[in-house]
Parts: sequence; structure tokens; C-alpha cells
Amino acid sequence: MKKRELKRLKKKMKVKGNHVIFSLVFLVLGYMMAFSYHLTQGEEEKPALSGKQWERDLELRNQLVELEEKNRALQKELHQKQENVLDIEKELSQEAQVYFNLAEDAEKYRMHLGKVKVKGQGVEVTLADGDYDPDEDNINNYIVHEHHVFKVINELYISGASAVAINGQRLSHSSYIVCNGPVIEVDGYQHPAPFVITAIGDAEVLSSALNLTGGVKDTLVDENIQFTLEEKGEIIIEPLLGS
Repeated sequence: MKKRELKRLKKKMKVKGNHVIFSLVFLVLGYMMAFSYHLTQGEEEKPALSGKQWERDLELRNQLVELEEKNRALQKELHQKQENVLDIEKELSQEAQVYFNLAEDAEKYRMHLGKVKVKGQGVEVTLADGDYDPDEDNINNYIVHEHHVFKVINELYISGASAVAINGQRLSHSSYIVCNGPVIEVDGYQHPAPFVITAIGDAEVLSSALNLTGGVKDTLVDENIQFTLEEKGEIIIEPLLGS
């Protein structure tokens, strides 16, 4: 009797377990079907593009592509023009440098020709007649002659002087100096002693050249000429008369 009841009880419990499993399976299937239905309905609710909207989108897309191509072309053209501008600026800069050099050369030539007033550092040399010597019968032995002036001027030009003047009268490449009794004549203008020779150039170089041992200064002093030399921070020489 007990075995029969136990067998029946086991069979009853097995039936209940199958019901639970089936319930769970149906519950999962139901959820999946509900989710699939909801998803399908959501996709169907999306508004479909009309023919006009699609054409409009396509037209706008084409316009955007066209604008992008034009923009790239304009950027390329802009870069090319910028390079052209740089080339032009470079050429103008070179031309400006050429014009500057020409102007500088012209100014230098005007200065050498005595066409313009010049100023700068330099030296001032004064040549004066020697003191009267009663034992010296020949007066020519202690007065300044043209060759004395020539020695100073030549040494100054050789040492780099850019402009030279005698008693304020500027010399040119064609100037002439002649001795005319107690005076010397420079380009037709007479000057009495003392003769003040001014020269623009490197003052130290000019001074050293004139003071060389056995040079111009020693020669003139040996010939009884009073020689004085002074370096100047600034000398102004006027342009040539009538130039």
C-alpha cells in the first residue's frame, strides 16, 4: 500500500514540474513575440521619404559638392596669386636695391666731382713760410711753393682722402696749382700763405701717412716750412665754385 501511494505521489510531482517548465517556455516566447512586434511596428512608423524630398536632398547634395569643388579651385587660385605677389615683391626689392646702389654711386661721383657739399672727419694741415733768417739771402729757401702744397695733397689723395680744399677752395680732378710770386694760384684764384689744406677721410690714416718718418712732414720741415697737422672730428667742404 505504501509503495503504491509513493509511486502515485512521484508521478504527480513530475506532472507539476513539466507544467512549470512549459510555463517558462511560453513566457519567453511571448516576450520575444511582443518585442518583435513592437520593433516591426516602430520601423513601419518611420516616415518614408517622398519623391520630392529625395530629389531635393539629391539637389542639395550636388550643390554642396559643386561648392566644395569651387572652393578648392579658388583656394588653389589664391595660393597661385600669393606666390605671384611674393615674386613681384622680391623683384621690387631687388630693383629698389639696384636703385639704391645707383643713387649711392651717383652721390659718390658728385662728391668726387665737387658738385655737392661734403662733411666728415679728416685732417687740417697748415703750411706757413719759415721764419726770416738774416743769414739766408735767398728768400725762396723759406717760403711755401707749389711743390710743397703738391706733396701734401698727393699724400692725402693716396691715403684715401675723398675731398681736399686749399684755404676753403675745393679741388677737382682737373684743378691746377701754380706759384705766382708770393702767392699760389688755384684754378685762377690766388691765395697767400699760410695755406690751410683740409681733407675729408679717415683722420687717423691721413695723419699717420703725413707723419711717416722721412715722409712729407719731415721733407717740408727740412725745407724750412712750418708744418702743423690737426685731426678734425668734422670738416665741411663746400661745392666747387660755378659747378
